[in-house]
Amino acid sequence: MENNRSAKSLWGDYLDKHLEDAFVEAPKVEHFCDNEKDANECVALVEKGVKKATTHSLLGLQLRNESLPKIGDFRVVTDWDGQAKCIIRTTAVKLKPLFSIDEAYAQKEGEGDKSLTYWKTTHLEYYKRELAEFKREPTESMIVVCEEFEKVF
Repeated sequence: MENNRSAKSLWGDYLDKHLEDAFVEAPKVEHFCDNEKDANECVALVEKGVKKATTHSLLGLQLRNESLPKIGDFRVVTDWDGQAKCIIRTTAVKLKPLFSIDEAYAQKEGEGDKSLTYWKTTHLEYYKRELAEFKREPTESMIVVCEEFEKVF
């Protein structure tokens, strides 16, 4: 966050209105997805209140030495260019096999036509790209991290 002025500004505006969070650790600043089109579409869906979840591959997080999201975590979400758009707070985290994702969860992600078919297709494509650099392949039984969140600002 130290070199992202828009994120600092947005977080400061949030704290001005939410003094109860004044001692919260500075949030992560990041965009969704691995390409401009999807990143910008996803943040727009969050801003509209449509997208309320995201799904990480556990293997991807482990291979990049990233920590699991935790309930209560804040995140400043940016567009692809790094412009801060909104702040979200994690409300639920569940680890489950990819094959167990259901239609209701796909709808919480809010992408595409919100169907399970769309969700599986786009997520498998993403996991393939994500894991390719580690010479790994996604599988139906791989564990995914289902993170639900609310837009707080």
